[in-house]
Amino acid sequence: MGFKCGIVGLPNVGKSTLFNALTQTAAAEAANYPFCTIEPNVGEVGVPDERLEKLAAIAKSQAIIPTRLTFVDIAGLVRGASQGEGLGNQFLSHIREVDAIAYVLRCFEDSDVTHVEGRIDPIADADTVETELMLADLDSLERRRTGLEKKAKTGDKEAKITLAVIDKVLPVLREGQPARRAEITDDQRKIFDLLQLLTAKPVLYVCNVDEGSAGDGNEFSKLIASRADAEGAQYVVISAKIESELSGLDEHEQQAFLEELGLEEPGLNRLIRVGYTLLELVTYFTVGPKEARAWTIEVGTKAPQAAGVIHTDFEKGFIRAETITYHDYVGFGGENGAKEAGKMRLEGKEYLVKDGDVMHFRFAN
Repeated sequence: MGFKCGIVGLPNVGKSTLFNALTQTAAAEAANYPFCTIEPNVGEVGVPDERLEKLAAIAKSQAIIPTRLTFVDIAGLVRGASQGEGLGNQFLSHIREVDAIAYVLRCFEDSDVTHVEGRIDPIADADTVETELMLADLDSLERRRTGLEKKAKTGDKEAKITLAVIDKVLPVLREGQPARRAEITDDQRKIFDLLQLLTAKPVLYVCNVDEGSAGDGNEFSKLIASRADAEGAQYVVISAKIESELSGLDEHEQQAFLEELGLEEPGLNRLIRVGYTLLELVTYFTVGPKEARAWTIEVGTKAPQAAGVIHTDFEKGFIRAETITYHDYVGFGGENGAKEAGKMRLEGKEYLVKDGDVMHFRFAN
């Protein structure tokens, strides 16, 4: 398990160029005209984590298996997409099941690349994208409400509960606010999540800047940073052009290119870290001679549920988890050294797995 991120944005903001670079494929055609992505594209990348490489080296693992990040690239949205303008509305359904939505925003000036609305204004672009997503949610809930109201009148308890949640969200959307602003109680959260509303999902703003601004951003990206801070959202500054060039280089060439630009790492690494922060995700590891593997879970996941990410039998028959912190595993030269130093712990069913834990699960068949 990694996380699944939908990528949305207006045409010609560098969305498909970024998708191609991040997934190192040519699945999405990047072209200087609207609607060049004519069907949803899904790409997966291994999540870079230097800790996994170190663990594998110590354990002499034959294989290294990172956790995965899935990107879903959606056709460029335009104003009126929710009413059928452009092609974007056809693909909104493809991002209903993602964990977060990345708004790719144009934060660069280039006279050779046209803007669909004839101006460079990332705040207005973000508003346009969010408005279309809100209108799509509004349409979806209003359609559902009619049927649920009929069922509720017959005494259907589930329909009544769902109707109550919808009636909390509809006024928020009608006021021009995203569904995530609705005041949902803990006991309503499950129903709310099942509605799969686009504007209920966490937002990650991706500021696509020119090459010279890839390190510190520019005036456009600073506007988005202020917006993200005010909303409690996350943002990341990336140059899709640089990422595109990096995707065609080997590891050593990439490092040399990054050093030449004064950058420490590819934008993908920053994007993933910001995504993990946004979704409150952590990584634990399983390490042995056959493979070193990374697993992604939510903050606050207990040991049996973490084991269940590997296999449901591990969760059902969970007995205990032999646990070593990453720093102790590396510091004492592996599992045996950590054991001899008294650094291996036996954790039970209530243990909350921490980022970097190296774990071996014991379970009953």
